[in-house]
Amino acid sequence: MSTFKSLHIRNYRVWFLGALVSNVGTWMQRTAQDWLVFDHLSNHDAGAMGITLALQMGPQLFLAPWAGLLADRYNRRRLLFLTQGLMALLSTGLGILVVAGAGQLWHVYVFALLLGLVSALDAPVRQTFVSELVGDDSLANAVALNSASFNVARMIGPAVAGVLTVVVGPGGVFLLNTVTFLAMIQALALIPMGTLRVQPRAAAGKGRIVEGLRYVRHRRDIVVVLVAIFIMGTLGLNFVLFIAAMVGTEFGMDASAFGLMNSVMAIGSVAGALLSARRGRPRLRLIFGAAGAFGVASLLAALAPDYTLFGFALVPVGLFALTMITSANGYVQSTTDPVMRGRVMALYMAIFMGGTPIGAPLVGWIANVAGPRWSLGVAAAAGISAAVVGLVWIVRARQLRLRFDRSARGLRVFRIASVSTGAAQASDRQAP
Repeated sequence: MSTFKSLHIRNYRVWFLGALVSNVGTWMQRTAQDWLVFDHLSNHDAGAMGITLALQMGPQLFLAPWAGLLADRYNRRRLLFLTQGLMALLSTGLGILVVAGAGQLWHVYVFALLLGLVSALDAPVRQTFVSELVGDDSLANAVALNSASFNVARMIGPAVAGVLTVVVGPGGVFLLNTVTFLAMIQALALIPMGTLRVQPRAAAGKGRIVEGLRYVRHRRDIVVVLVAIFIMGTLGLNFVLFIAAMVGTEFGMDASAFGLMNSVMAIGSVAGALLSARRGRPRLRLIFGAAGAFGVASLLAALAPDYTLFGFALVPVGLFALTMITSANGYVQSTTDPVMRGRVMALYMAIFMGGTPIGAPLVGWIANVAGPRWSLGVAAAAGISAAVVGLVWIVRARQLRLRFDRSARGLRVFRIASVSTGAAQASDRQAP
């Protein structure tokens, strides 16, 4: 089956299973941490959640150039052993503090920042390691299946965490997450070094970071994708924040209801990732079309009158969000020169997640001042804005014009045509 073709490759299959278990643990910790801040350590303060997200995602913005160069220069498998081990230690430390009853809000802030620092190094390495597991013809499929794994975990992890947070408390969930990191470490150990695909490495010397930035600057198609990703990542994808605000404040429900809503949205996310895996080579028009559809779906969720209808509305929110994210990730990876892939993906992740320090506190403040529904209104505006940016760029890059044909009938009298096909093709490496 084309959707799962990468799973026929032994190394990728081992990686996929290890990552799935680890991702479940990660989502368990995220859910428990968010509820710990929102319900236990603050008085339902969405702003405090926004600060936590900002501290955890902020390092992506500042460490991206160096993290990407590490991914292009050094052995990615060994780097993953290091980052996964460090994240396991951080999860253990926070878990012990909370279980002992000594956990305070500033402790969560410190651990969120430390986890963000390690994750900033881990993200580009993890993203580009896939290219060592599968061939170029399967890369887009493997990227999409990674997103599916991440979102199957999002469907399972929050639901489990919602129950466990009530039964054993957030600290117990953090300690359980430590165990799940061992699955990823074991998967890496089961992948022999000699079976990995050899990828070109960036040469030693000065100017390699600038070299990566210069490469992106001359790829205008990647630049417009990064702009759209920044808009979405900054203002549109603060899922945990607006779900917590809607569930806890608007509908007055508890941690288990919060976990369930995260899992409900993940149903749509998994569907979006699997549909992307079937499509093969990602297209620009799919990226921007999904962003616009996400905006419309977020608006419908903002208008949902009760908890049940809100849950139904979250399914298309997740579907279109993951279609956009997975297609953008696959497009950037599959069209980037292999020797530049680590630096480009580090920049991608920095822009995608680094906008959170700006967007999360702002959306949290809007939820506190204007109400949770307005935080979803911001997400709707972000999706529509990203779609408009992409549409304008496609029209200009392709030099498209709306033509009037008097000889045609009905709506066919209007057609879209390119003024200069040759010039347009020179401006983009792949047709939208």
